[in-house]
Amino acid sequence: MSYPSNALITPRSISKCAALAARMLALACFLPLAMAADTPPPPATEGVSLFNGKDLSGWDGAPGWWNVVDGALTAESTAQKPCTACNYLIWKGGQPADFELTCDFKLSASANSGVQIRSETRPNWDTWGYQADMTGDGGLVGYVYHHQRGLIAERGQKVTITADGKKETAKLGDSAELLKNFKKEDWNKYRIICRGPDITLYVNGVLMCQITDNNAGTAAKSGIIALQMHPGPPMKVQFKNIILKEFKQAAKE
Repeated sequence: MSYPSNALITPRSISKCAALAARMLALACFLPLAMAADTPPPPATEGVSLFNGKDLSGWDGAPGWWNVVDGALTAESTAQKPCTACNYLIWKGGQPADFELTCDFKLSASANSGVQIRSETRPNWDTWGYQADMTGDGGLVGYVYHHQRGLIAERGQKVTITADGKKETAKLGDSAELLKNFKKEDWNKYRIICRGPDITLYVNGVLMCQITDNNAGTAAKSGIIALQMHPGPPMKVQFKNIILKEFKQAAKE
């Protein structure tokens, strides 16, 4: 602030200037803290590829079910080789907590599959936990499924689960309209974001559903990643370009 040369500087004007300067200093100190509080922790600088495009290195699956075909992790059942029980191809690299996982997937028309996240292993290459669901007809694409609780969120829903297990549902979009973004019997991309109690699913860049799970008894904060081969009619499921970005944990005071 400047004054004209003929201005009269009084104790009152000096006091007002001091008060203004104090307010500006306080604001300058507060803004960085407010911005830091509103800014989520950034992801890791680079994503990690979970699949080398050549073989099953880093993965564990039921013998005779999973292999690599045309650069994609592939499982296929036929009339001569039916699948009679679920089995999963399990990534052996860790149990991430807060992360972004992207993968390309392709399903035959009759296929039923999914991507397990924050899950647990079970005997005979089975799993238990959250799943980004998918079916070849698109019916379950963009749904969150759980082995104990069934379908938690449908495509087009935002679901909040309270600490005592109560479910509150709000609408994010129209399920049928969102399904138009899925390409049948072609390559599609899942983007799965897990951060704190939130799990959010995108398909081909479009938001499909979100859950906020505060259930004290069943909500999982971390777990394995796995790919599903489902029993049923002859089907083929494929996955490639599987990239994991883990979010940096906020520093503890």
